[in-house]
Amino acid sequence: MKVETNNVRKNSALGGKTATRHLVSLLSCLMLLILTVGTVPAQTNWPHFATSKDGVLISYEVYGSGDPTLIFVHGWSCDARYWRAQVPVFSKKYRVIVLDLAGHGHSGMARSTYAMGAFGEDVRAVTEATGSNKVILIGHSMGGSVIAEAARLMPNRIVGLIGIDTLENIDYPMTREELKKMLSPLEKDFRTGSQQFVREMISPSTDPRLREWILSDISAAPPAVALSAMNEMMSQYITGEAAKIFEKIRIPVITVNGDLWPINHEANRRHMLSYDAIVLKKADHFLMIDRPEEFNSALEKAILMLSGK
Repeated sequence: MKVETNNVRKNSALGGKTATRHLVSLLSCLMLLILTVGTVPAQTNWPHFATSKDGVLISYEVYGSGDPTLIFVHGWSCDARYWRAQVPVFSKKYRVIVLDLAGHGHSGMARSTYAMGAFGEDVRAVTEATGSNKVILIGHSMGGSVIAEAARLMPNRIVGLIGIDTLENIDYPMTREELKKMLSPLEKDFRTGSQQFVREMISPSTDPRLREWILSDISAAPPAVALSAMNEMMSQYITGEAAKIFEKIRIPVITVNGDLWPINHEANRRHMLSYDAIVLKKADHFLMIDRPEEFNSALEKAILMLSGK
């Protein structure tokens, strides 16, 4: 009897250990399942690539759904990260696409000249790759010139253009001497010159950490790309192409601007189908990240004006 009792106790103990192992195994499987399921949605936001007309790969990301599709185009020496305060807000209601122009962010750099027309082809490549047909193009700074070029290439897909702190005066009489003076510090020492150039565009009230990030980020851009893009963009004002392109595209334009520079409404309306501006008082050139809530409200207003909602 004593032996039998000991065996019973031994078997009971073994049974308890086995049950414990099964429970631990079951819990492990459940945790693995939860972790696996939790990581799946993130995979859908990995960047995609479209091929521009000259073969350069253009990185882009897609979020949300709904009409119209909003395609955000960054400015000089920036990238898609500059729209980080807009993506989660506008993707709740619209299909949102952000991209890196050639030579910027995660896109290819196999281009000798970074012209506005070529950047326009980058935007067209992404627009076509995503099957977007009812589109509002949103461009910051240099992106204003880029979205005009993109609209010229695919006018039937574009509902309207929204410039962000750009296109203040498309009739601005730039001279070769002015451009040479502008480029000289950048050519001499790009890091120092670009920081001096951009610092004047940032409000003194901007968070110092944000100011330093912007200055460090832009000054880390590839100098050859940045110099080429700046020269090509400003040359359009010398030749008059900055204004002429809007005579080729009969698409409404709205800008959301800070008040660093005056807006010449008359000059813009002389060349554009229609032009309106929303101005944020005491906002600087990077208003979409410096004043995101106020900016997002203004951008939503501009979108509704263009989409007729």
